[in-house]
This record gives sequence, structure tokens and C-alpha cells, in this order.
Amino acid sequence: MYVNSKSYTVQQALNKLKKYCTYQDRCHKEVELKLKEMRIIIEASNQIIITLVQENYLNEERFAISFVRGKFKIKKWGKQRLILELKRRNISKYLINKAIKQISDQEYKTTFERLAKRKAESITAGTNITKKKKLADYLLYRGWESPMVYDKVNQLF
Repeated sequence: MYVNSKSYTVQQALNKLKKYCTYQDRCHKEVELKLKEMRIIIEASNQIIITLVQENYLNEERFAISFVRGKFKIKKWGKQRLILELKRRNISKYLINKAIKQISDQEYKTTFERLAKRKAESITAGTNITKKKKLADYLLYRGWESPMVYDKVNQLF
């Protein structure tokens, strides 16, 4: 692991983290890890986080919503995976539910259908049982709900 030997003043660390949070929405956990990486003492870290929140550089609600929107649209993750990843980042249940509600049911179903169909078409080798397993594993890994996955797998093969 690379150890950062540079030392920062509180103001330098704050400026660096403002840029870090401006580049992309961040959660508190990511900022805390960055501060540890910079070897900032706990008291200074807490003050920096408070300042970032007050100046709206750090906003968990905004992070959760943009995280869900991005991972759903770009990586085609299902709700299960999105919830798991947000929990890993210590996002509250309230904010997780609020972010997940941003995905319309129609858009969710349409994305699932397209993803399943595209993946099913790309699986060529093996028996039907092998194809079913590969498709199910692929969709479950991406966090789509089991009943949806197994219904679709049986429908496609």
C-alpha cells in the first residue's frame, strides 16, 4: 500500500477535499477514508467534515440519489445491488429508500427486460441448463430480484 508522507494543514486538507467533493458526489465514508489517507487527526477531520457539510460540498442525500441514478443507468444494477452498495457506504435507510424511489417501475422493468434479452442472446455455448445458469448468475450478481430473474430465465430458455 502506498503511504502518503506529505503532511497537510487543516486549510490545505479542506481545499483538497473541496476539490475531491466537487469532482464527484461523495459520501461521508469516502471523505473519512480520504482524510485518514492524508493522515489528518480526528479533531481536524471532524471539523473539515462539518465545514464540507455546511458549505454543501458533502451531502449524503445528493450522493445517494446520484449514485443510484448512475449505477442504474450505466451499469444496469438492480435494486438489491444498489441497496447493498449504499449500505456499505453507511447511508441511512431513509436516504436509501428515497434514492431507490427515483427509479420508476416502468423504467426498471424495461431496463431488466433489455438487459436479460441482450445477455441471453450473447450466451451461445452449452446446454439450456448451462445457459439458464449463466443468465441467472449474471442477473443476480447485478442485483436483480430472484423472482424476476427466474421467471425471465425460464421464459427465455
